[in-house]
Amino acid sequence: MPPLPKKKHSKKRKGGRNAHNGMKKVTFSKCAEPGCDSMVIPHRACTKCGKYAGREVVTNEETQSGV
Repeated sequence: MPPLPKKKHSKKRKGGRNAHNGMKKVTFSKCAEPGCDSMVIPHRACTKCGKYAGREVVTNEETQSGV
């Protein structure tokens, strides 16, 4: 026979164990490029201009197609 729990786990014990599994709010910041005012997720390339940390990492053809 497999082992079975001796006592019921309370709601507090289950809730405390799952407390870190909740959804987190996504933060946005403005693109640092002058002239580009789109909102960007931190540590990601801008979807409008394709730049990250002042360097172009995504070409204009890729940003226009939505990749």
